[in-house]
Amino acid sequence: MTPAARLSGAIDLLCAIQNAPFRPADATANNFFRDRRYIGGGDRRFISTLIWDVLRGWRRLHWHLRAIPGERNSDISPRLLCAAQLIFSGQEWGDVRELFSGDRYAPQSLTERETAILKELSGKTLSDVKQPKAVKFELPDWVLPYFEADFGEKLEEEMSALLTLPTLDLRVNLLKTTREKAKISLRKEGFEATETQYSPWGLRLRGRHPITSSRAFQDGLIEIQDEGSQLIAAAVEAKPGQRVLDYCAGAGGKTLALAMTMENKGQVIACDVSQPRLEGAIKRLRRAGVHNVTRHLLAEGDKWVKRREASFDTVLVDAPCSGTGTWRRNPDARLRFSEQDLKELTVKQAKILKIASKLVRPGGRLVYATCSLLSAENDKQRDQFLTENDQYELAQPEEMSSWLTESLKQKASFSLTPAQNGTDGFFVSVFKRKA
Repeated sequence: MTPAARLSGAIDLLCAIQNAPFRPADATANNFFRDRRYIGGGDRRFISTLIWDVLRGWRRLHWHLRAIPGERNSDISPRLLCAAQLIFSGQEWGDVRELFSGDRYAPQSLTERETAILKELSGKTLSDVKQPKAVKFELPDWVLPYFEADFGEKLEEEMSALLTLPTLDLRVNLLKTTREKAKISLRKEGFEATETQYSPWGLRLRGRHPITSSRAFQDGLIEIQDEGSQLIAAAVEAKPGQRVLDYCAGAGGKTLALAMTMENKGQVIACDVSQPRLEGAIKRLRRAGVHNVTRHLLAEGDKWVKRREASFDTVLVDAPCSGTGTWRRNPDARLRFSEQDLKELTVKQAKILKIASKLVRPGGRLVYATCSLLSAENDKQRDQFLTENDQYELAQPEEMSSWLTESLKQKASFSLTPAQNGTDGFFVSVFKRKA
């Protein structure tokens, strides 16, 4: 594709994302490229990179464009956003103008108004000292006070880290290989991976890579999983022969890791309220060589839970949450998240914890986790649960998982952030049911 055709493709993708405001951008992008298989790998990466840069700088781009006299929100088109992002990424405005040639496969020529706007942006930087905090950090206005209360003096450091590009983290599947052998396999295919700092199974790649087309991935030697997510599975410390429940399993990312630490011995039950998500796990389980997992669809009025009270050695609750810890990876999620969403999620989290806690046998473990940076979903949920459940207590350091590093073992609850740990944002709390 020509540079102009690439830009045209990016504008079309941004239009598709804006036309599906309640759908995750990556799902829209996957469908977009699936319907346009003629777009090659390099062109796809250019288009994706440009669009994710636009989403990552959404509020700052709009701030600049609205600052131009006569410009209104309704006038800010996908064309203008893509062109503005190219200028802020270092391209000369004149070179950007030439891409809008109106030729075949190229975007239509810029209007006089669009030309004047792009001229106005020339020489400016995306971040500006005049921008309000919420704009500077790409946050919804309402959520800023929550982060200010939670992070205090570290606010700028933490929020700036949420704007950085995420790494591509992989979890080595110990059922099929070792971390060192996986590194060698990846190196043979041109992927230079380094070992992660905290996860004993993690490998890390910088930048974007077509890892799913690699032999190592297709043979089940590796799975794509952020290091922080791997540490949730590490904290569970599921052992061979145990009976373990992954209560909010989704598509099974952590289920796979639990089966791995159990060496395929014992039983893992993966539950979720979504049939498509559970069905999505089937292919992953097969590829990984996992055969000690069964799936169960949770439904309203289902007696399955009641019949299995106090029967599991360990229950993992990877609770539905705001996903604020993954905003550097899913920047569009910021645009959909509301304060009402947070209020509803905290109620749901408390309810799930209450139900799941009944499934743990006396002396067993309950692990609560989120991919959130907000204390309302993390520390406050932990404290509320302990207040309302005298059958539970926090695990002692000596009871924490042997898979964790010494620093993470010191407390029954730990948080991970992009700024402090180089992972997505996660929270983990390990409870023990009193014998």
